[in-house]
Amino acid sequence: MTLLSYVGRRLIQLIPTLLIILVVVFTLVHLLPGDPASAMLGDRALDSDVARINRNLGLDRPLPVQFLYFVREVARGDLGNSIANKIPVVDLIAQRMPVTLLLTVMAACISLILAVPLAFLAALCHNGAVDAAIRGVFQVGLSTPVFYLGLLLLTLFAATFHLFPVGGYGDSFFDHVYHLFLPALTLALSLSAVLMRNLRAAIIGVLGAEYVDFARAKGLKARVILIRHVLRNALISTVTLFGLSIGTLLGGAVVTETVFAVPGAGRLMIDSIFGRDYPVVQGLTLVLAVLVSLTFLLTDIVQAALDPRISR
Repeated sequence: MTLLSYVGRRLIQLIPTLLIILVVVFTLVHLLPGDPASAMLGDRALDSDVARINRNLGLDRPLPVQFLYFVREVARGDLGNSIANKIPVVDLIAQRMPVTLLLTVMAACISLILAVPLAFLAALCHNGAVDAAIRGVFQVGLSTPVFYLGLLLLTLFAATFHLFPVGGYGDSFFDHVYHLFLPALTLALSLSAVLMRNLRAAIIGVLGAEYVDFARAKGLKARVILIRHVLRNALISTVTLFGLSIGTLLGGAVVTETVFAVPGAGRLMIDSIFGRDYPVVQGLTLVLAVLVSLTFLLTDIVQAALDPRISR
């Protein structure tokens, strides 16, 4: 089976996944306590007003009928209107999602920049002082909660030394990167610790393989062996772990954006949950779930490119 046919098969498998996502998103949102009408009108709302709002929003219909309407509108690209902001949910997500995506991409890049070279160094110095020091430092980042780590970085580098802003997003692209560096570093420290430990163990295992000994016997340079033989095979498990961790990064962005006052999708999700803004919660959850599913698909494609046996 070629890589192209493997990608086609994975795309077909994505269809039932998206259907399950629709069911789960719709069900979970309707299990939230309270209702949008009460959130809009307040605690002293009249029953007649609550009934009118529910009728206008279609919440008085049976759940199966509401779900069919929900699927139809999603297929049209219409996620409804925000109850609190009075604008289409699609426009609201389009405003906030780029912030979260940039934060996630920055966190992913920083984690790779930290994890890959230090994993090589730790593996080459296996059981030495350098290896122990690298693992010890990363263990601190792994065991520290994200919100506490964010507060520490915010207090140290923003409030004390004034190297970074305490919050916000900025105006230009480079200003965005500058404002998001500390939040991205907060997310990256825990992820890089996981990736470093996984890649270190994989490199140590590959270095002891017979084909690496054969490459050394052929007289290949150490740099060629590390890049062509060791890194490619060691990265297979790390790529899987990295792809699975994207969902964790998106989930961690909810807390991080709140700590650093970043106007992203994570902060919008928190505000919408507390405000019982069902359309926004549904739309955001759906978009995030689809993004994670596409990330898993891309992870499988990269794995198949690194190891052709996967696509057979």
